[in-house]
Parts: sequence; structure tokens; C-alpha cells
Amino acid sequence: MKKFISIILSLSFLLTLVSCSAPQNEKLKRFSKSFFEIFDTASTITVYDKSQKDFEEHFKMFYDELETYSKLYDIYNSYDDVVNLKYVNENAGKNPIKVDKKIIDLLVYSKEAYEITKGYTNICMGSVLSVWHDKREEGLENPESASLPNIDELKEKSNHTDINNLIIDVENSTVFFADDKMTLDVGSVAKGFVVDRMCEFIKENNIWNSATISLGGNLKTVGYKNNDGKTKFIIGIESPDKSKEYLTKVSVANGLSVVTSGDYQRYYTVNGEKYCHIIDPSTLMPADKFTSVSVITDNSADADALSTALFIMNIEDGKQLVESFENVEVIWVYKNGKEVRSSGFSKYEVK
Repeated sequence: MKKFISIILSLSFLLTLVSCSAPQNEKLKRFSKSFFEIFDTASTITVYDKSQKDFEEHFKMFYDELETYSKLYDIYNSYDDVVNLKYVNENAGKNPIKVDKKIIDLLVYSKEAYEITKGYTNICMGSVLSVWHDKREEGLENPESASLPNIDELKEKSNHTDINNLIIDVENSTVFFADDKMTLDVGSVAKGFVVDRMCEFIKENNIWNSATISLGGNLKTVGYKNNDGKTKFIIGIESPDKSKEYLTKVSVANGLSVVTSGDYQRYYTVNGEKYCHIIDPSTLMPADKFTSVSVITDNSADADALSTALFIMNIEDGKQLVESFENVEVIWVYKNGKEVRSSGFSKYEVK
């Protein structure tokens, strides 16, 4: 699903994580699993647990819940007995569609994200993004015949992207499109939103109290390293420059998230020029100001939405937006390698 951004953040752990169910002085083992089928992206969870058996049991609880979100938020595939966003896209322009509360929660948040990003992160851009998606898939399959979408088609599709036409009835848990040609693409917010929900799930079910969750480059911390209440995790942010392993390393813990949007993971090439998956709603063309934007904040959904918006916005407007928040820090990387940091980003960096 989505933008992908799929930026995989390298984890520099040196961890001694502790399970919620075990005393702090009990010897635990490090366990990690990577998987690719959820949200069609590379993901990793790393924790410490008492035994392989305990970890497998805990991981199954975690994975089953995560899989539920993946199916509900899928805009490309259908599943038996699941009313997901694909079904919503196909039917909500006709009648209000009854959906799971998990969908309502995401859509309500997405309207908030639209406001905080000044309209740059808009899940109602689906009609435009689907055109680019199809062209990108065609171009990747047959590079020699890769082409750009017709601008007139994109302009016509953009007439059906007004978020005010997304009608959410929270009380009755229904979704309706006032414009029957509108479709949703939640790629700019879904993974970050889900990471937040999964960390809540971990805490509510007393699964682990020290962990890192990375879902397609949307990384969030649970607790502190060693469960000692003070030692932070060291996270390496992948460099867009393949000659370097990391852009930088940051020290974060206790719910802080690190999310990156970039142009070097999901793109295709036309006549020697690279076109990424992040589309500027004002031009209907791929954003081309930066090669990556990484956001640190305590809410992964906000970090996801902001990383998309800041990747599109010019640096002056982006800085102004970032400085309007109390707990958001960002590093921008231009295509020529120049790095720009928000005023407080350096406080997280490992020197």
C-alpha cells in the first residue's frame, strides 16, 4: 500500500530488551522477525523474551492483529468476509458503507492529518495516485516503453480529490463518498497510524515493554533499552547515498518514532529521469525537491503524514510548519546531498 516510501531504517540495537511478563533480573534472549507480506513492505520487530516458545506465542498475537489492519486498509485486494478499503472505494460512492471501527479511526485521523499538513497529505488523492501507480507498474515491467501519465487525464482525476466529499458517520460507523468518482489511497498515513495502534496493543496486552517496531520504514520505540527507564535505542537512518551506510544515527525511546519518506526506494525511470511515488497535489507530478525527509516525533501517524508533506513542500514552508509543533524535528536531504536540520534535530543525534 501507499507511497512508499518504503524506506527501511537500519537498526543499531546493542539491545537488552525485557518482556513485560518477566522480572528485570531474569535472563532473556533477543528475538527478531522480519516479514514482507504485511502491507506489502519490509518490516521487522525486535524484542527480548524468556524463551522461543514465549516469543512465538507473543509474536502470533502481535502478527494476527497486524494482519487484521493490513487486510482492512488494503486498496488492491479483497478478502473473504472483510469489508476493507478496496470495497469502500468500489461502493461508497453509491451508498454509505458500514465498516470496522479500525477504518473509521483511520479516516477520522486522516482528515486531521490533512489539516495539520495544510492539505499536502490527502488520502482522497486516490484517483490521481492510481494513474501514477499503473504507469509505474507498467514502466517497471517494461522499462523500454515506460511513459508518463497524460496530464489532461491527471487534471480530470484531480477534480475528484476534495476531502470534504469524504463523509464519515462515526456513530453509525459508515463511510460515504459525496463524489462517486473519488477514491481513497491511505498510503501516506496508514503504516504510521498502524504502528501507533500496534504499540498500544503491545502495552494493553502486556506482551513486551521494551521493543522496536519497524513497518516499512515507520519505526516506533516501546519503552527503553534494557527496560531500565533511561537508556535509549540507537537508530540508524538509512542514507540516500548508497556509498554511506547511514545518513545519521539518533537516540530515541519511550514511544518516539522515526519515519522517512524518500525517492530512492519506490520509483521508475522514463527517458533516463527518475519519477518517485510521492505526488505533489499542486502539480500532479512527483515531488522533486528532496531525496529524503526524516521526521522524529512521539506519534508515528503524525510523522508519516508530515514526512510526506515535507517531502513535497519547499524548505521555507516546511521549516515554518515544523517549528509550529513543540515536539517535531526533521532532517531534509537535497538531491545534491545537502542536509538541512530543524532547530532541535541535533539533540537526538549520536555524535
